[in-house]
Amino acid sequence: MRIVSQIMNTTDSSHRFRYFDFMMAGFVTILLLSNVIGAGKVAQVNLPFVGLWPFGAGLLFFPISYLLGDVLTEVYGYANARRCVWAGFVAMLFMAFMSYVVVAMPPAPSWGNQHAYELVFGQVPRIVFASIAAFWAGEFVNAYVMAKMKIWTEGKHLWTRTIGSTIFGEGVDSLIFYPLAFLHAEGWTTSLVFWVALTQWIFKTSWEVVLTPVTYAIVGFLKRREGVEIFDTDTNFSPFAGSKP
Repeated sequence: MRIVSQIMNTTDSSHRFRYFDFMMAGFVTILLLSNVIGAGKVAQVNLPFVGLWPFGAGLLFFPISYLLGDVLTEVYGYANARRCVWAGFVAMLFMAFMSYVVVAMPPAPSWGNQHAYELVFGQVPRIVFASIAAFWAGEFVNAYVMAKMKIWTEGKHLWTRTIGSTIFGEGVDSLIFYPLAFLHAEGWTTSLVFWVALTQWIFKTSWEVVLTPVTYAIVGFLKRREGVEIFDTDTNFSPFAGSKP
């Protein structure tokens, strides 16, 4: 891994970075909240030339996790982004386990909100599994493409990397999630699964395009404050490799 900076070998010691821990915390927090708060509600907007369009409310916030994933890879390198993806993966597993245990516990007779609690937190295991698998694969593809494109572009044209990596990452995410979660489920035809996956992919990628100025601002701020420019020229890109490149 080539690092251009006055700070050397920082990819092995994330505590030397001033803002890495905050970025990881933000990444995991948005990931969990978009799944807990946003995933359970179907919202609806009236779009010009389209009409009424229902969508999962979590779509407004889940793509931000990909934005932060881009920032983490761009500023801190693939090895540190890999740590964040695994942190998010473990957090999602624990969230699913905790939701199952808490919902399954018998409620006190004087507490009458069990049904509402089940509606909010009683997630279908198939959908939970699909969500976790899609996140894991999509984020690693996103980080890999981001890191490789940084080498190819020699660190220039950040927008090509953020949008390009999101196209592939969100594409893999949608390609895994919707078939695993809904294919052959009641009320879901194969064509419906395909079109929902396609529209969600387009929406998430478009959201990344809209947020490009925000990405530039965050990346610029962090690079100036951290004093580091990382190119993953010799990195082991296996998701299962250790923290060292």
